[in-house]
Amino acid sequence: MFDSLTRLFRSEETAPEREIAGSLALAALLVEAARRDDDYAPAERTAILRILMREDGVEENDAETLLQQAEKAQDEAVDVFRFTHALKEATPFEDRVSILEDLWDVILTDGERAYEEDHLVRKVCGLLGIPDRDSGLARARVEARQG
Repeated sequence: MFDSLTRLFRSEETAPEREIAGSLALAALLVEAARRDDDYAPAERTAILRILMREDGVEENDAETLLQQAEKAQDEAVDVFRFTHALKEATPFEDRVSILEDLWDVILTDGERAYEEDHLVRKVCGLLGIPDRDSGLARARVEARQG
């Protein structure tokens, strides 16, 4: 498994392979967000599937497969750096705020915000080079949509 993850996250891969790596990285980061408060709620899992179908334009079965791969990758990860690195490689700077909106979407789905979830968002902002202000604006947009 480690070899396949290494292949997914290497930068010398072809464009389609990088796209897959970005999709897996996004899914794994969303799983991390959902699990951060030690309660991986069914609503959070559903939100992740919805995001994957929207972002990748895939059917539910493909999104489910990707989510299962992401859950396994997140189980084996020691931190979020490999996921944010892959996303940084796959996503132009101007589009990275949408990653934060996806994170906030999952975090806010269960109606609760935990310190650990906020900490994750701050960490991801730093690793993706996104100012905290943009994170706050992304959260506000998600709150307006959800509520």
